[in-house]
Amino acid sequence: MQNAKKQPSMLTWPIVRKGLAYIFGGKLHVREAHIPPANHHIPKDFIGVCVASASDPSMDDYVIAQLHALDIAEVRLDFTYGDLESFNARFLTRLLDEHFNVTLHLIQPFSNASHMENIAEQALWKSFLEEVLQRFGMRLKCIEIGSTINRKRWAGYTVDGFLNTWDIAFTAIRRHGVTLAGPNVTDFEPIYNVGILSMLRSKNQLPCIHTDNLFSERVSEPERFDHRIFKYRWATVFKYNLVKKARLLKKITSDFGIQHFISPVAFWAIYRIQRLLPDGEQKQADYAARYMLLNAASGALDQAFWGALICHREGLIDDGLTDAQYPALERVTHYAKVDGEQQNFWHHASFNAIKNVAKLIQGSSYQSAIASASGLEIHHFQTTDASLHALWTINGKVAFLSEVYALADIEQAQIIHRDGHVIEGVAQLITESPIYLRWPVNYEVKVKQPLALAKDLAIHAHIKDLSYYRFNQQGWFGMILAKNAEEARLLAAALHPEKLISPQKDDALRHARNAIWALPDPRDTTRRVTVKQPVKMYPHKAFLDKFKPSKAKRSWNGAVELLRRGISTAHPVAFFEKEGDTSLKQNFYICDYVKADCSVGEMFVHFARGNKDFYFSAHHVTVTAEDTYAQLAHYLHTMHKNGTFFRDLSGGNVLVQLLENKKLHFSLIDTARAWFFTHPTPIKYRVADLARICNKLHWTGRERFMGLYLANIGKKLTIGIRISLYLYDAKVGFKRRFGRKGIKKLIRKFKK
Repeated sequence: MQNAKKQPSMLTWPIVRKGLAYIFGGKLHVREAHIPPANHHIPKDFIGVCVASASDPSMDDYVIAQLHALDIAEVRLDFTYGDLESFNARFLTRLLDEHFNVTLHLIQPFSNASHMENIAEQALWKSFLEEVLQRFGMRLKCIEIGSTINRKRWAGYTVDGFLNTWDIAFTAIRRHGVTLAGPNVTDFEPIYNVGILSMLRSKNQLPCIHTDNLFSERVSEPERFDHRIFKYRWATVFKYNLVKKARLLKKITSDFGIQHFISPVAFWAIYRIQRLLPDGEQKQADYAARYMLLNAASGALDQAFWGALICHREGLIDDGLTDAQYPALERVTHYAKVDGEQQNFWHHASFNAIKNVAKLIQGSSYQSAIASASGLEIHHFQTTDASLHALWTINGKVAFLSEVYALADIEQAQIIHRDGHVIEGVAQLITESPIYLRWPVNYEVKVKQPLALAKDLAIHAHIKDLSYYRFNQQGWFGMILAKNAEEARLLAAALHPEKLISPQKDDALRHARNAIWALPDPRDTTRRVTVKQPVKMYPHKAFLDKFKPSKAKRSWNGAVELLRRGISTAHPVAFFEKEGDTSLKQNFYICDYVKADCSVGEMFVHFARGNKDFYFSAHHVTVTAEDTYAQLAHYLHTMHKNGTFFRDLSGGNVLVQLLENKKLHFSLIDTARAWFFTHPTPIKYRVADLARICNKLHWTGRERFMGLYLANIGKKLTIGIRISLYLYDAKVGFKRRFGRKGIKKLIRKFKK
C-alpha cells in the first residue's frame, strides 16, 4: 500500500457527471424513504456472516461449529492470489461440503489492483479467475468482484483499472454460468454507485446483484439521521437514516434493471463505539440487532452480512488480541484470516443478538412500522405461527411498555431479551437494548396512541446488575434504580417523597436555592444517601423553569447520562416529582453519598496561594499541583471527548478522593445543567467549562493546567482562549459585587 498516495482518485469527472445527472434529475428520491414500507417478505436467508479460517485445520472446525451455533447458512469468504494453494482453498471446500451458501469475494492485492491497466497484470487476473471458476465455480452461490472501490488507499483501483478488472471477470464468470455480484461500493456514496453502474451498463456488463457495504457506524447509532450529508443542522430535515439509504440504493439498483441488492459487509467496531460510550461490547450487540432489524424492515435488501465473524474489534467472537495486532488493511476490504489462539476466543454479546434476530425474523413477513424515526422504534413482523413486535429506543432514551400496550396484552406476550432468553416477570421499559414481544399468530394486539418516548427522561440501559423501576403513587411520579423488585419496593417505602422533609439550614449539608441532606441508606444502614430538593425559586428562575423538566429529573438525567458515557458521578438511586406541581419545589433527587477528601475548588484555592502541593491529612499523603493538573486535565478531556458539556463545572462540583499511588478519583455533582452531544464536545463549550473551573486558580496554574488539557486535542492556550477566561472572571466579579450575594453583603455591612 506504499503507493496509495500516488493513486488517482476514483471520483473522476465522468463518474461525478453521471452521478450528479441522476441526482439532479430527481431520480434519487423515494417518498417518505426514511420510514419502512409495509407488507413485504423477508428472505429466509436474509442474514449472513463474513468468515475466514487459519492455517491450522482445527480452525475450520471451530468456525463451522460457530456458524451452526448461529444457525446461519449464508457466508461470505474473501479469496485472493495464492489462496488456491493456501488454507483458504481447504476451508472453502469444507464450507461447500457442509452445504453453506458461499458468496466468494475475489480480491486483488493492492499492488496488483493498482496496475490493472498493465497487460501482464490483466493476464494474471484472468488466469486466477479461470482457476477459481474451474475448481469451485458451479458450487458457489455467487462471486463478488470489487472491494471498497471508492476507498483508493484500501483497494488501489483507478477507474480504468477497475473497468479492466470487471471486463475480464464478467466474461469469465458469465461463460461459467455463475452469478456475478458487485461493484462493492462502501458506505452511502451514491455518486459512485450511479457512475460505475452507468459505465458498466454502457458495456452491457451489469451485475446480477448490486453490492454496497451499507455502513452507518459513523453516525453513532443505526437510526440516527446522517449529519455527514448536510451537517448537523440539516440532518433532521433531509432524514438520511439507514432505512432511507437502503431504499435509495435499492432504487438505484432497480433503475439500472438489476433485480437484487445486498450489503456484503458492515459492522460496528467496538473501538469506535468506545470513543463515546464505555460499554462497547453491549452497545455493539444493541446496534447489531437494531441494524439487522432496520435493514429487514426497509424492504430494500435481499441480504445483509455482518463483518468479520472473529475479531476483537468488530467480530461476533473476540480473538483475544489487541488493536496493536489488528492487520494493516481494514477487514472490510480483505478479511484474510483469523488471528489469535482458539483458547482465547470468547463470544461478544453481539453473537447472541445476531443469532436471535436471525431466528425470529428470517422468512417472516414485515407488516408495518408501528413507530419509527422518532426515537421510539416498534416494528411488526408476522411468521406462520406468531405475531412479533421488535421494540427499542435510541441511545439513552426510554419508553414505558404500559403506554404502548394494554396490561392484558403485555401479560399474554412472551417477552424476549435482545440475546434470546425469555424475560421473566412483567417488563416495564423499552430501552436502547431491543426486546421482542411475541403473541400467537391470531392474537389481536391494540397499540395505544399517541406513541412517544417518556418525556424528558433518560436512562443508562447497561448499568451492571441494576434495573429501573417506575414509581407512580399518590400523585408522585419517579424512577428507582435497584437490584431487583424487592429492593425497589424497599427504597420506595423508606424514601417515599411524602416522608422526605428538608431539614433546617444548620442540619443540612447545603441550604440555599436547594436543600441537600443525608439519610441512612435503606439498603445498608452503614451507608448514606444524599437527598436534594429545590427550596427557593427566584422569580426569573421560576418563570424559566416552568418550561423545563423538574430539577430532580434533570439531575437524574444528567447523572445517568454521565454514567452512560463512563464519567464518574454520584450514583443515582431515585427521583420523585409531584405531578401538576406549580411551585416547582415538590421534587426530590436521591443519589449515593459521595465520600470525598476535598473538592477541586479547595485544591485550586490552595495552589493559588502559592503552594506547590496539597496535603491529604486523612491519608498523610501529599500530591503536587503538577500531578493534580495532569490528572484533572485527563479526566475533563475524557468527559468532553465523550460528548459532555457540564455547564456548571465549578471547583466545588468536582469532588476528589485520594486512591493508592497518589491517584485522584474525580466525581461530578450537581448534574442538572449538563448537556450531551452525539459527538465530542465542541471547543467553545469545552473552554466555557474550563473557564469555570479555573476561576479560583492563579494564572500560573491556569496556564499549566490549560496547557496540559489542550495538548490532548492538539491545541495551545491562544489569546482567544485567554480572553474567554478573563471574561468569565469579569462576569463572576460583577456578580459578586452587584448580584444577589453582593447586595446581601452590602446590606449586612450597612447594618453593622
